[in-house]
Amino acid sequence: MDRLTIIKVGGKVVEDSESLNALLDQFIKFSGNKILVHGGGRTATEIAAKLGIETEMVEGRRITGKSMLDVATMVYGGLVNKKIVAGLQARGSNAIGLTGADLNLITARKRPVQEIDYGFVGDVVDVNSRELRMLIEENVVPVIAPLTHDGNGQLLNTNADTIAAELSSELADFFSVYLFYCFEKKGVQVNPDDESSVIPELDTTLFQQYQQEGIINSGMIPKLDNGFQAKRNGVKEVLITNPENMANGKGTRLIL
Repeated sequence: MDRLTIIKVGGKVVEDSESLNALLDQFIKFSGNKILVHGGGRTATEIAAKLGIETEMVEGRRITGKSMLDVATMVYGGLVNKKIVAGLQARGSNAIGLTGADLNLITARKRPVQEIDYGFVGDVVDVNSRELRMLIEENVVPVIAPLTHDGNGQLLNTNADTIAAELSSELADFFSVYLFYCFEKKGVQVNPDDESSVIPELDTTLFQQYQQEGIINSGMIPKLDNGFQAKRNGVKEVLITNPENMANGKGTRLIL
């Protein structure tokens, strides 16, 4: 099967122009088929604050009320997405910016209220891989924002790590998929203040142990949950890394 590289970029890498440019420089060096999935939560938080909209987070996940959904749509589907697309076009990569609503790519259901009401947050129901494969076959690079829809006209804010994992899992039937979770750190670290403490390989047993010990917490947990799920669904490789180390394969590799 042909190789497909899916890179999810988030954290400070998206917000800082220099880091984003470094990421895009590395991204275009990957040969063959590519998809880029992005976040942009910090920019959404900053713009929400300017508009007087309070940001609520629970264990690294955003509570998305109606006003915050409007901000997320503007920032993810507009500002961040088009900045990345323009950057790729400048590098000779024919990119197209998409949300889950475009081409009916990703449908989701509004997360049911249990202990926490997450508001307009969507859990992925279906990925329309046919449309994505058509784009990839035409050498188009999809740049996907973390927004989905419910099929009834409602947009939903959906975790970008989850979208990357769901796309990877769905496309693993058609490609040899390599998934990179790219952020500002070199990988998953035992000590967040020590760049040399990167865990080179992480399995589910060690992951659970580190969670219990509080070494892995907050927003890293859903990222790793999604990464392990992608591995179980046939994704060839999942690597947590930074832009500088994407090409050389250094970082934290997830193994089953």
